[in-house]
Amino acid sequence: MLLRYAAIVGLSSAALGHAQLTPVAPFQRPDEARVVSITQAAIAAKPLTITGARGAILGEQSGVIELWQLPVKVFSDLHLKAQLDGYTVPIDLNPGAATVTVRPGHTVLTYSFAGITVRQHMLVSPAVPAGAPPLPFDDPGAIVYFEIDSVRPATLTVTLTPNLQQMWPAPQYGVPGAGWIPMPDSAAPKDFPGGAYTVATDNPALFGMIGMPKSRPGDIPVYQEHPQTLPLQFVVRYDPAVDRGRLFPLLSAVAKPGERNSAEAFTAMQQRLVQQAKDLPAIANAIDRYYAHFFDTRLTAHTPDPRFDEALKWAELSVEDSQVEHRTGGPGTGKPALSETGLVAGWFGSYDSARPGFGWYFGRDTLWSLYAIDSYGDTALSKRALEFLLHRQRADGKMMHEFSQMADDLPSNIPWASFPYEYAAADATPLFLMAMRDYVRTSGDTAFLAEHWDAVKRAWNFERTHDSDGDGVYDNSQGTGWVENWQSPMPHQELYLAALDAEAARAVADLAALQHDTALEQAGRQSAAHIQSVIETYRDPATGLYAFSKNSNGSFDRTLTIYPSVALWEPHAPAAAALTQPAAMLSGWTSPDLATDWGTRAISTATSFYDPISYHMGSVWPLFTGWNAMAQYNADRPAAAWLTLQQNLRLTWAQDPGTVTEVLSGAFYQPLGRSSAHQLWSSAMTLAPTVRGLFGIHVDATTHTLQVHPHLPATWNGAELHNIRMGAALYNVAITRRGASYAVAITSADGRPSLPPAVSPAPAVEFELADNLAPMPGDATQLPHITDEVYAADRTTFTLAAQGGSTVSLRVRRRGVLEPAALRIVMPSGTGYVSRNVTLLASGPLDGQH
Repeated sequence: MLLRYAAIVGLSSAALGHAQLTPVAPFQRPDEARVVSITQAAIAAKPLTITGARGAILGEQSGVIELWQLPVKVFSDLHLKAQLDGYTVPIDLNPGAATVTVRPGHTVLTYSFAGITVRQHMLVSPAVPAGAPPLPFDDPGAIVYFEIDSVRPATLTVTLTPNLQQMWPAPQYGVPGAGWIPMPDSAAPKDFPGGAYTVATDNPALFGMIGMPKSRPGDIPVYQEHPQTLPLQFVVRYDPAVDRGRLFPLLSAVAKPGERNSAEAFTAMQQRLVQQAKDLPAIANAIDRYYAHFFDTRLTAHTPDPRFDEALKWAELSVEDSQVEHRTGGPGTGKPALSETGLVAGWFGSYDSARPGFGWYFGRDTLWSLYAIDSYGDTALSKRALEFLLHRQRADGKMMHEFSQMADDLPSNIPWASFPYEYAAADATPLFLMAMRDYVRTSGDTAFLAEHWDAVKRAWNFERTHDSDGDGVYDNSQGTGWVENWQSPMPHQELYLAALDAEAARAVADLAALQHDTALEQAGRQSAAHIQSVIETYRDPATGLYAFSKNSNGSFDRTLTIYPSVALWEPHAPAAAALTQPAAMLSGWTSPDLATDWGTRAISTATSFYDPISYHMGSVWPLFTGWNAMAQYNADRPAAAWLTLQQNLRLTWAQDPGTVTEVLSGAFYQPLGRSSAHQLWSSAMTLAPTVRGLFGIHVDATTHTLQVHPHLPATWNGAELHNIRMGAALYNVAITRRGASYAVAITSADGRPSLPPAVSPAPAVEFELADNLAPMPGDATQLPHITDEVYAADRTTFTLAAQGGSTVSLRVRRRGVLEPAALRIVMPSGTGYVSRNVTLLASGPLDGQH
């Protein structure tokens, strides 16, 4: 089967033209210094992701990577070896990966040995914003190049496995066959002319080319041998006398829509590889230039904690790099060309599969993340993401859940609609209504609302007409609310879904008011009030806890879970919130039963079926941690909220530098083995609770209102935010402590008139943990937690949970003055976690108050 294409992929270089591959001359990167970066020691087993609109490079910090020209995995298992002239021991470079430097779109791994240093540059271009000038080159999607420095001539062997796998769930066509085409550089040694492998599958529309300058091929099975697969090898010659400073790109191309395996197609691919090499300086500089100006119009923070400020920037970049251009149709396909941009859920190496983490489009992941995108002011991205989902709204109004990158290009006998995924979840529909309201409030784009008003009404009608028990609340009969598996029976109506239904009803009412649809506005507000009354029946008067779900027989599943926290996602007065008496739940979510030192568990450890390494039964998701932080802020529990939010912020450096992972163990500080290292909504959940909770920023461009209700950590004297978007306007907000209040100055960032200054109250007594240490990999939960806090005019009362007999240090601020020394709280003796109630007065000696 492999050899069937040998007559094509093995054609002579004369038949395929006279293209030449040459090393790339060194070039300057003038914008490089303006781009944020992380440099740290490379840890071989930890993941690495470089992603963008058309390409992805996924793998590990050892440098073993796979390269995708989306949606095709071109090759995988990259390995490097070096042989120095006169030095008889070959050098395996991958175990010597010493440092990793991460910049958005451009990551560098450095392999360091006594006689040779190799830097592996990995580039992926960002999405081009709508209306921006096109890139000055044909975007290759992803590209790798090597920077070599050696004390003597050396031979570098680059080994990889060709894949040519289309992303799940497309059919696969076996291991591609390969042939070698010289693309000689006249200045290269005769034995290392440079060239490319042609690779082809049994599908005549799925073929490609991988090449390097100044290289020769490794072993290729010949026709006479039995069928076998060998990795491809580029054996590259480096001579420091002539090559120092020159760059050696590893170039690849795959068939474009409508192309078929032929000599003409491979000739065109040769030219594309040559052009990629010529364009390499332009590609690298275009990436730098884009990210050097990324924060010109997006939110940044300047606080007393530079690492906090950096984490917010990386969260925005991580969300940005979750965009993927969806292209289908075009010449030769029989379909019209279509190009649009959506957000994919998460990235991780695919290894032996064709599924790179969750690297396809998700409805609810996008919709939860739009709150973060609106918060940092990229309303253009929010609009594109909403349009992508609107294009796939079902005729009855239901919003999509999953959409593969290959969904529009599957064979007719296995259409995407035949899979059970596209509309599997129920929650995307209410989340769409909530996200639409948030987008309109942030952008003021009422024209977009009017354009899609029918879609809004259809989504709302779907909720109201899919209530299987007639209680007036949207339920799980239309798919999963949150959990995809559960103790039998599966939930009939999750409080999670009911809470989203209540908020969607408020959203529809608010949107209807903008559309002057009085009847629908009234119906939405009535539905919200009714759903809230039903949710109150979930509350157990004896414990104050709300049930996880209701069963079809009317009984309740009273498992303590994090999922009801979404009822406190929006800042409502207690009487108007979906949970009107949330105190017991708020304490439960920050107690050691649910809270770890790295985030919030899905369910309580006291549950009989708690499993810390399962997906839904006890693991920690940064998503849940973000829900918890937002709920605590909206309930005016800022100390617990800050402790919770920091757990997400720290994850920026914990695994894949600059991104936040998908799911961690509930028992030990360690991501699960298949956790998507670069997860969209995990990064989003560092942003939304920060902007809307910690800083208390809420904008409504339809009323030209910007509200600021800060919850700064007790040790911060102030903070500045730049580029807060409200409609077309950008504002800077400076928050400064003035006694027992915050002075808020709101100035224009784009030449418009400033807004009037304001004053926001601060608690009489504030506190935070002084020794809020980060856990180490493998640690179990052992640090202090705050499980309750109540603020009064002259005192603050709170509850600490900490190890028995331990001492907990607090920093305390009273009436705006930070106490110079930490307050030390000695916990009662006992095994494991114990609790202590503490009261701090606003005046009098601090010692002895507690």
